Amino acid sequence: MGIRIAVLASGRGSNLVAIMHSIAEGKIDGEIAVVLSDKEEAKALEHAKNAGIAAYHVNPKAYDTKEAYEKELLRIIGEADCQLICLAGYMRILSPYFISQAHCPVMNIHPALLPAFPGLHGQRQALEYGAKVAGCTVHFVDEGMDSGAIILQKVVPVLDNDTEDTLSARILEQEHKAYSEAIQLFAQGRLEVCGRIVKVKGE
Repeated sequence: MGIRIAVLASGRGSNLVAIMHSIAEGKIDGEIAVVLSDKEEAKALEHAKNAGIAAYHVNPKAYDTKEAYEKELLRIIGEADCQLICLAGYMRILSPYFISQAHCPVMNIHPALLPAFPGLHGQRQALEYGAKVAGCTVHFVDEGMDSGAIILQKVVPVLDNDTEDTLSARILEQEHKAYSEAIQLFAQGRLEVCGRIVKVKGE
């Protein structure tokens, strides 16, 4: 069956759907075991339920502390026996507690070429800075803001007439490809982390 994946999402779930499609097409050796969201109305939960995937809204406001909330996330992920946690538009910063207590790696996708333009609105930042290329980055999550070791990146040109929406749409196409590629490399056991450098075995 391959690896079991937990997905954390807060919104529309387009990267979640792309991962689901890649699994269905045999491009990822694995399955999504559980989808968790901090937002009850997140479309990601709907996508998961429609596909027969276990999906839960875990409300941060129901917990006295961030650690208590994250402990519940980790409990559900642990019970689902996951080997990888993927953030797909999850809009909360994971604490050092979560990262240290997670029994498997955490992966994220960011709509910019890190280390440039971390944080929110990477596409807008690229446009405002006058960057000639933009793109996306799949990286492992550490205790910093978009600062973990980079797995792979995809580049798109920034056009003179680009708006935040048009650039975001082109980057999103590459996000869907990049995330699935990175997950498959992990599933195949081909990612080797040496400090900040992620090497792909067999290349």
